Amino acid sequence: MNGDSTGEKTPPIYVVSGGKGLAGDSVVQSVLIQFPNNRVPVIIVPDVLTQAKMDDVILKVLQTKGVIVHTMVDPEARKMLIASCVQRGVRHIDLAGDLSDYLSNLLNTQPISQPGLYRLSNIAYFRRVEAIDFTLKVDDGQNPEKIGQADIVLTGVSRTGKTPLSVYLAMFGWKVANLPIVPGIDPPDTLFKADPRRVFGLNISPVYLIAQRANRVKSLHMDEDTDYINKRKVAEELEYAHRIFTRGGFTEIQITNKPIESSANEILTILTSRFDKENWQR
Repeated sequence: MNGDSTGEKTPPIYVVSGGKGLAGDSVVQSVLIQFPNNRVPVIIVPDVLTQAKMDDVILKVLQTKGVIVHTMVDPEARKMLIASCVQRGVRHIDLAGDLSDYLSNLLNTQPISQPGLYRLSNIAYFRRVEAIDFTLKVDDGQNPEKIGQADIVLTGVSRTGKTPLSVYLAMFGWKVANLPIVPGIDPPDTLFKADPRRVFGLNISPVYLIAQRANRVKSLHMDEDTDYINKRKVAEELEYAHRIFTRGGFTEIQITNKPIESSANEILTILTSRFDKENWQR
């Protein structure tokens, strides 16, 4: 890039980081925006953790008469880079060191010194947002064509707590689809095409289920003489659900009298035992 009207090239700013350099670049850009029409090149140099990489970037800085802006959170890597810059006469600006040292003294503790934590926290945040959005869109059998995209699929008869359990898991970043099982209605093919290792059938005792449904009937002022809480019909409904679970090779989870947290932990323990960490989530 050209600099001023004389045609001279503007020396670049090298954002050097032990991570991906996104935080450092954000700071540099927020300062550059205060200088309208600037044409200062900004070059991000990520994953600089070895002396060889430091020497390489310092050579480029010397050749282009640039400056290094760094966000080295690892104390040893920061010392190495600063020492190399001083030795070669390269101007450097430390964005993380002074603040890190101040906080370390103030809090009387050492920093984690893990590059990329800010980026990872943002990724985790957006993952949760994405998971919640997905889960709500496929709640209670909506958009069944998306079942194959879910990390976890929950299925079971009405009032087995599929929705609250789905939302609870989504809050931790898991994309969850839940599908009701209704007697006489065959579930969509997409349920059986999903990876059965990710599908969990929610099982519940008839007595507990009827109690849950009775509360629902009362709150909605429904007729209490209904198949919804009829003992024989409820037993048939649960048997039908069990046949669906068996047909699909799904894992049955007993949720009677269990808090959501316990059911979620049981599901996640099983799921994470079946996949390596890279394939837990889609």
